[in-house]
Amino acid sequence: MPLISTFYGILIYMYWLDTKQHELPHIHAEYSGTEAVFSIEDGNLLDGSLSNRQNRLVPAWIEIHREELMADWSLASQGLPIFKIEALR
Repeated sequence: MPLISTFYGILIYMYWLDTKQHELPHIHAEYSGTEAVFSIEDGNLLDGSLSNRQNRLVPAWIEIHREELMADWSLASQGLPIFKIEALR
C-alpha cells in the first residue's frame, strides 16, 4: 500500500487493485491508530472514522488534489506505480 502523502500527522494511502471493497475511487487515511476511507469524487467518508479535525482536513486535501488523485487511482487500479502528492500547507 503506497503512502502518497502526509500532513498534520495524517497518512494518506492508495492501495493497488483496490476496487472490490469500495468500487468507487477512494483513499485510505490513517491518524493516531485510526483509519478511514474517503471518496475521491466528493470527499465523503465511506468507512471508518478519524477525529473531527482530521475528518475535515482530509476532504479539503482531496478537493485540492482531486485531479492528481484520480490520475493515481487510474494507475493504481491497473497495478501500476503511483505518484506522491503534495501535503496541505
